[in-house]
Amino acid sequence: MLNKKDNGETVVVSVASERAEAIGGVLIALFAALMAISQMVNGELEEEMMIAHNNVVSYSSWYQSKSIKESLKESELDYLGALIESGIVTEENKPVIEQKMTDVREKIVKYESEKIEILLGSEKVGKENWVQDIEGKMGIITGVKEWEQLTKTYDYATKKFDYALLFYQICIVLGAVCIIIYDSPALQKGLIVLMIIFGIIATFLSIYGYTLAP
Repeated sequence: MLNKKDNGETVVVSVASERAEAIGGVLIALFAALMAISQMVNGELEEEMMIAHNNVVSYSSWYQSKSIKESLKESELDYLGALIESGIVTEENKPVIEQKMTDVREKIVKYESEKIEILLGSEKVGKENWVQDIEGKMGIITGVKEWEQLTKTYDYATKKFDYALLFYQICIVLGAVCIIIYDSPALQKGLIVLMIIFGIIATFLSIYGYTLAP
């Protein structure tokens, strides 16, 4: 709104102020929209991070169960060996015990191979070392270490989005202040410049965080 007084200076100030308010309003709308997009992407990444974290726990428990089974078989092997060495087993029954020991050794080797695949993942161990299936399908295991790395990657990416959202919020606050201070065009101009700088930083962080996501 123009307000003529003694000279045209007030008119110029009012026009500059209105222009700054308009620019500030547009920038607020722009950065609010970008912030909403960043929040949506960040929410999806956080969900993926939780899934990866849950899989770390799940696959670690699976790995531990294989370790327990392997330990039990090793104990069984030691027990069978002790029976033969003690002389309790007769020569007639010795082949049966030895066959049993062979089967147990094969189980131990199998459990060890399964542990490695669960720990490292099917892709890392190679097709020739696939021994563990999931619902009948071979070679689809994502290892514990891979899930851990995914969790760290998602966590790092979401932190970038958190910083981006912070900068977007600062942009919006600066824009609101810019609109309120309608009688100081110079200050409004400075706030607009700060809005643009913070907005660029926020946008860069959002893009960087998105590129980091697996």
